[in-house]
Amino acid sequence: MAGKATTLTVPGPHGEREMRISSPDRVLWPELGLTKLDLAQYVAEVGNAFIAANGDRPLSLQRFPEGIDGEQFFSKNPPKGAPDFIRAVTVTYPSARAHPQLVLDEPAAAVWAVQMNTVVFHPWPSRTDNTDNPDQLRIDLDPQPGTGFSDAVPAAFELRSVLSEAGLDAFIKTSGNRGLHVYAPITPDHEFLDVRHAVIAAARELERRMPGQVTTAWWKEERGEKIFVDFNQANRDRTIAGAYSPRALPHAPVSTPLRWEELEDADPREFTVLTVPERLRTVGDPWADMAARPGSISVLLQWWQRDLDNGLAEMPFPPDYPKMPGEPLRVQPSRARKTD
Repeated sequence: MAGKATTLTVPGPHGEREMRISSPDRVLWPELGLTKLDLAQYVAEVGNAFIAANGDRPLSLQRFPEGIDGEQFFSKNPPKGAPDFIRAVTVTYPSARAHPQLVLDEPAAAVWAVQMNTVVFHPWPSRTDNTDNPDQLRIDLDPQPGTGFSDAVPAAFELRSVLSEAGLDAFIKTSGNRGLHVYAPITPDHEFLDVRHAVIAAARELERRMPGQVTTAWWKEERGEKIFVDFNQANRDRTIAGAYSPRALPHAPVSTPLRWEELEDADPREFTVLTVPERLRTVGDPWADMAARPGSISVLLQWWQRDLDNGLAEMPFPPDYPKMPGEPLRVQPSRARKTD
């Protein structure tokens, strides 16, 4: 049975807050026996780095009321009864509907989210003062069946070179699963569609340089045993697990920022709720100065236009998005051949 409620003292910019944790003994990760209180303590310990990476952004919470093996759901709107230090910002979704979305501004707010049974945190790539224009370019390197983390590593290094040639500084983190996430800070002067096109341009350039290892094919049947560069994660209201966010996998992994010199020998299984706090204390936060030197996507947009001029078209959007100008038919290739 879950134990009685307890409190956790969480330091922050406005002093300490006493945060109530109900059912602290509820097991979230059965394989390790990690509880809700363990997760709250983890979030409090990494709180400053967590908020630096995910704060001041619209945020979706992936919640698991009965642990990671139970039912889950996403919540975006501040629930009734939220503390007065939990903020919201109005965002516009692909449907053109506007609605308030959660914002976390201090470590205690992240602990409150854990109290609400949140395991995974999904921040937008834009900030609250300009939600329509991302200040981060994000690229998800997703290993396909037959490939793994070790295959994503050389792709990440080459992608770093591609972005550098486009005038952008790249930062790297584990996905918390088998993949890697590459981020580049950008000036927020372009809206989501432009940033998506910049990501596609970088992805196509990476694919040209590593055609046997990397693919931009949207349809799974066309990808083969390669690293998929998921350009659709750059769309409005599409998010990936934030830096220092736990993942809902049996060994309690964490999506962990790395220094580039660590990447080649990194083992993502070593970065967990149990190990990342000590890593932060000893290694520090590799993303601490990420926002110091934002770059422009202008070169990538030139590459996008060059590819258009050379006959490459718009790429498919996710199926729940409105049909976009220039988008190819949303038909699985094998089915399209049957209807020719």
